[in-house]
Amino acid sequence: MNLSEAAKVLCTAKRIRQLAQCVVPTLLLCLVAGCANQGAPRSLHPINPLFLDDRVLLAAQVPTQIVTPDLLAIDEDMREFVRRYTGDLGGARQRLVMLHGSVKGPGTLDMQYDPFADGSAKDAFHRGSANCLSYAHLFVALAREAGLDAHYQWMEVRPQWTRMGERVAVRLHVNVVVKMRRGEQYMVDIDPLESRETSGSRLLSDIDAQALYHNNAAMDALSLEHLEQAWMHAARAIQLSPEMGHLWVNIGAIYRRAGQHRDAESSYLYALQLNNRDRSAMNNLVVLYDLEGRDKEHAYWTARVEQYRSSNPYYHSWLGDKAAEAEDWGEALQHYQKALKILPKESHLLYTTGLIHYQLQDLEAANKHISLAIEAATLRRDIDTYQMQLDVVKQEQLAKL
Repeated sequence: MNLSEAAKVLCTAKRIRQLAQCVVPTLLLCLVAGCANQGAPRSLHPINPLFLDDRVLLAAQVPTQIVTPDLLAIDEDMREFVRRYTGDLGGARQRLVMLHGSVKGPGTLDMQYDPFADGSAKDAFHRGSANCLSYAHLFVALAREAGLDAHYQWMEVRPQWTRMGERVAVRLHVNVVVKMRRGEQYMVDIDPLESRETSGSRLLSDIDAQALYHNNAAMDALSLEHLEQAWMHAARAIQLSPEMGHLWVNIGAIYRRAGQHRDAESSYLYALQLNNRDRSAMNNLVVLYDLEGRDKEHAYWTARVEQYRSSNPYYHSWLGDKAAEAEDWGEALQHYQKALKILPKESHLLYTTGLIHYQLQDLEAANKHISLAIEAATLRRDIDTYQMQLDVVKQEQLAKL
């Protein structure tokens, strides 16, 4: 497949079709146990020039050419909004709940979700729409104005791909965490992911958020074949957050499109130095070596990609979801059993395996797996969902006695 991968904060609302339908009240805010802060050394890897027909673009020129807007800047209208809805409230949690409700509420700001609505906090506030990244800018800015300790949070999304032209866009997701004095942390999101779609989280700095802004701009420009703008934004993103591996993958995609294969290769390999399991970097190397007819390297990285997939429980669960969509429950069960061999105590894998057993009318196995999922779950909303399904299974078991 002659496709490369590029990572962008897409914030799409699309969900994988559920295997069972359960009506569970949506919590306004989700309490989270904590966020792992994964640091990495600052990069010494150079950002190689981009060679165009009539000129050469150098990394040293980028800060003078590409302006990073103040994504968290607020104006008097925004200050007045915060004063109106939180000014009389003393408790931090009260202010947080009121602020969130006022931003989303139909009688107040009525912020609407739009996956393509990029921009700063001010852009989102006055436009009335946002994607997950611009909403994060908005809520962090308003929350800090309300005296709250708000931070960006990166959500690790399980592998999903969306084609954009000749590229494959890897979905990324950003939301907000607000910390309280007693150690509690609350997660705020305009387009919350299902917990089964995530595999972890970590805090992002304000500078990292600026880098993601430029990364999105780079990928938009690349999709339009505007290589100069794409490279300038990608280079600026790396200058701000050189430890983000996917930024190196993205600039590598730009080099490859410009015919600078050695620079693309170098960028992909450096991304793998930052994270030796970066599947996007591996896939891009497979594409590059296939283009160049470098059979030995192509075979090596193809094997690495396959090894990554076979050792990734979520790849097997993805195959299981595809089988379930076709209502091939036997095949779905086989894939989920493979996933559980790799990650036997993952609550969502256990729960979905239970649902598959339920579809196969193996009620004893369904009871067992859903019960184990409840024991392994940490989020209240997941536990409630699992318990509702378990009650259905138990009722059917009793009816058959």
